[in-house]
Amino acid sequence: MTQGEHERIAMRVSKNTIVVNLVLSVLKFGCGIYGKSSAMISDAVHSASDVLSTIVVIVGVKLSGKESDEKHPYGHERLECIAAILLGAILFLTGVGIAVSAVKKIGLGGQEVLEVPNVIALAAAVVSIVTKELMYWYTIGAANKIHSDALRADAWHHRSDALSSVGSFAGILGARLGLPICDPIAGILIALVIMKVAVDITVESFRKMIDESCDERIVKNMEQLVLKQGGVIGIDDMKTRKFGAKMYVDIDIVAEGQIPLIEAHQIAERVHDAVEMEFPDVKHCMVHVNPGIVPEPWQDEEQITK
Repeated sequence: MTQGEHERIAMRVSKNTIVVNLVLSVLKFGCGIYGKSSAMISDAVHSASDVLSTIVVIVGVKLSGKESDEKHPYGHERLECIAAILLGAILFLTGVGIAVSAVKKIGLGGQEVLEVPNVIALAAAVVSIVTKELMYWYTIGAANKIHSDALRADAWHHRSDALSSVGSFAGILGARLGLPICDPIAGILIALVIMKVAVDITVESFRKMIDESCDERIVKNMEQLVLKQGGVIGIDDMKTRKFGAKMYVDIDIVAEGQIPLIEAHQIAERVHDAVEMEFPDVKHCMVHVNPGIVPEPWQDEEQITK
């Protein structure tokens, strides 16, 4: 997938989620006021804050998609990791906020809830849960398709909102049933899940910032592909590193030492093209050819020395 396609998908998903979040925020705020539910009003503010996180995604994807320049010859893909780290921090703080609010409610024994919310607030919570969960699957599908950490973090913002609405639903239902403590207990559990996801997203983004090697399964598949190319008789070394949503690969292959330079170059080109075609997330593959000796049928491998 080209960088242009990557950016187009991310922009389309982000713009759609901004529209849905704005509509949902207005709906939940209105239902919170009319339904006399402070939990639903807080939930509306949470949905509105998701618009900010999506804007961070748009900026991060746009900047990471910039072409290489004189000062940044390897491109700008890591800027998307920075966006993901910022979103992870926002998500973590969201979880902390939910937890603090829940603990305060438990400390007050639910006495601050003076009015019992009516059924419209309960209905709004259900609509919010369904809508935000659908938005999560819509966004996470696109994130997995284009391998975008920023979009994946935004998807979890949607799920955190869905979980927050679950807490609102539990609180409203509990209040209507005479059990107001249901709301803060659910809120604490939800907050812990949100903070765990935030930490995972942030750690994964940091790994991509420090040139961590690619998944072992991907490396094995690359090795098998390289060894299938004509003229390659072995691999001396292979290094991979993540660079934002992309990968860089350095391979030292072994070819017969007596062949002309032009033929060695053609072998290297075959390896280069095969890797970049089979693994579209590889931004660049560097191939170095080392001379080797092709053993005669009558020779034992231990007799062959380089």
